[in-house]
Amino acid sequence: MASKMRRGALVIAAIGALVGMPMLNGVAFADKHAAEAVEHAKAAVSHGKEGHADACVEHASEALKHAQAVAKNPHGAEGIKHLTEAVKHGKAGHADACTEHAEGAATHLAEVK
Repeated sequence: MASKMRRGALVIAAIGALVGMPMLNGVAFADKHAAEAVEHAKAAVSHGKEGHADACVEHASEALKHAQAVAKNPHGAEGIKHLTEAVKHGKAGHADACTEHAEGAATHLAEVK
């Protein structure tokens, strides 16, 4: 009888681990990508403030790649909108607008939980 109870508990623990671990791993995955996106968005801001539209685009594009991983989060989605605009304006040579949108993206992406 005790053997059956231990076996049942082991099966339940194994199923819980199989279901729970991927969920926890997804949280860490999202946090990593959000942090990378914020880092690149801040670099885009820094370069944009110096008037370097091309470097602003480069970092905003890299931030956008990472932000795609957190698109389901409302702040992630808003960050993506800002980064898309930052890239668009930066490619047009508008470093100030690229900077403004990269700042907005960094603010939103920092809120991704």
